[in-house]
Amino acid sequence: MTDSTRMRPDVSEMVVVHDVFRDTFSAAPKLIETVDGDDSARTELLKNLYANVIAFLTTHHEGEDLLIYPHLLERAPEQADLIQRVNAQHHEVEEQIRSTSAAVAAWTPGDLASQSAAAAALDGLGTRLAVHLGDEEQEMLPLCEEHITVEEWGALPGHSLRTFTGDKVWLVLGLIRERMTQAQRDAMLQKMPPPVVEMWTGFGESAFRELMTQVGPPLG
Repeated sequence: MTDSTRMRPDVSEMVVVHDVFRDTFSAAPKLIETVDGDDSARTELLKNLYANVIAFLTTHHEGEDLLIYPHLLERAPEQADLIQRVNAQHHEVEEQIRSTSAAVAAWTPGDLASQSAAAAALDGLGTRLAVHLGDEEQEMLPLCEEHITVEEWGALPGHSLRTFTGDKVWLVLGLIRERMTQAQRDAMLQKMPPPVVEMWTGFGESAFRELMTQVGPPLG
């Protein structure tokens, strides 16, 4: 897998995905803490937003566990300790992901304690994730570029689409696409299955834009 002439995956795509998590989790305290306590519509909007982001984080980690890390261990055995350490961070954060999801679900309009708890849980998860995301970008992405094929790398988005448990896959697509270059957006459309392209161009993009307008700064 070290042939310098072979095609290499565009590992910068992973940084785009990571930026979705960085941006959404870091925005949580301001978005949530400024909601009027009795504003049930905005409460439900933000609860749903973060439920979808957490669902995407879960399937993203599962995809890497299944499709990327085993290949790295097989093809770069001299880096096994490093690969296993970074991969283990997925499992170290699993309980925090579950507790954060529970805190978001428990947020009740008019209950300031649950509102603050949801904001703090999302902020804490983002802070903990930041270390892992940085480690992956600095340590794993160079190994992926060297040892993972274009086809193997390209299997990650398909896995996320198939296993995503949220109710707004167009939200995830939009969050990713708005952090891409135009060339990356064009390439993304070419790789997506026709039904997903039809969904995005038919209503997904407009629904995403409308939702981001409703969310507002610092995310929308």
